[in-house]
Amino acid sequence: MLKCILFLLTEYYYKIVKEHIEEIRDKVYVHQVDVLLDGCRIEGMTDRKNINAEETLVITDDPQTAEQLLNDGKYVLILYHEKNKNQNFPSARYAIEDLFSLEYPSYEQVFKRLAGLPLDILETKRLRVRESTLEDVDEFYRIYCNPAITYYMEDLFQDKEAELAYMKSYIDQIYGFYGYGLWTVLAKETGQVIGRAGLSVREGYELPELGYVIDVHYQKQGYAYEVCEAILQYAREELEFDKVQALIDERNVASLRLIEKLGFVFERNVTERGLTYCLYTKIL
Repeated sequence: MLKCILFLLTEYYYKIVKEHIEEIRDKVYVHQVDVLLDGCRIEGMTDRKNINAEETLVITDDPQTAEQLLNDGKYVLILYHEKNKNQNFPSARYAIEDLFSLEYPSYEQVFKRLAGLPLDILETKRLRVRESTLEDVDEFYRIYCNPAITYYMEDLFQDKEAELAYMKSYIDQIYGFYGYGLWTVLAKETGQVIGRAGLSVREGYELPELGYVIDVHYQKQGYAYEVCEAILQYAREELEFDKVQALIDERNVASLRLIEKLGFVFERNVTERGLTYCLYTKIL
């Protein structure tokens, strides 16, 4: 969990940030996150005995400082400005330019990405949706082992190591690049993983696609509708999508009923891998 934001800055930007440091603190204080400002010295990270590097996001505008911190496994965010815009930060994953427009969620999101922690997406009355983790894979195998789940959809890899490798790549590339994907659905009361749901990009199609799978033991209780309805709202309000699609196997009567209940409109039939799907769209 993010507990500290540490600025290690060159003299030029140190002076600028110092004048506005209280504004930055005000934005994150309510989340119990400390903000520290130091000159651009590597010792700034190690001299402070009360700093836990695993709970700290370091923001720097200096290539040498960034490189050493990254080599030491620290979570580093690069700050670009007019004095360093032509300098290279080859090992850094994330950078910002407009520091003073950042709100707390942006700091938290970068920190979680760097720390490999899943982002919380949304909550409903009974469910919590977050990004998937490698630890979820065992739960997915439990869910997908029921033939009813894979009758209308693709199964997981038979080799668990292949599925773990795929999930790792998915977390790094899909979540990190698109900012959305297929997420993990949990029951709020118990914390149990009960399925997956989210938005994905299907090759050959322009619109983001709604998809879901719910553990057979939790079906016929309204969970699919509850989570899909919330995801559509998230797509409209947070992702600012204006239209989404859904592809449903023509034999999957339950999902066809659900998608129509959600307000999707049938467009046409399409063929994918020899199977016929009903293509639905919804204007958000």
